[in-house]
Amino acid sequence: RKRGKDMDKMILKDNTEIELQAGGSLSAVAVKFDSKDDMLQAWKKMTPENLAEVKFQNDAGTTIGEYADLILISETSQETSDGAVQTAFSFRAKTDTEKRLDALEEGQAVQDEAISDLGEATSELAEKEGVE
Repeated sequence: RKRGKDMDKMILKDNTEIELQAGGSLSAVAVKFDSKDDMLQAWKKMTPENLAEVKFQNDAGTTIGEYADLILISETSQETSDGAVQTAFSFRAKTDTEKRLDALEEGQAVQDEAISDLGEATSELAEKEGVE
């Protein structure tokens, strides 16, 4: 679809570009899709990985907002008389507590792997020494 005049866009981490309608905010990002399939394709791109880095640009290509770690709160869609789909996505930034929890979980995963590796190494040494 050709970009309309005065269209802002949202750019996800994987460089997926989604044309926006004017006058939105993070909690009400308005998009008009040509079809349900187009809407679903965009919605499927709203993964935690792709929402880790999001840019908003105006029609001149100037970045007007950059966000990290967005969370998709909701999606509301309505089919229009011409078969298009009008969608409102609602986002919010992760809270500091959610970010700390993510870091804690990552650290725990590294620690769990290290403990597993240590256990394997100890078992191998015990087998070599003939200890049972």
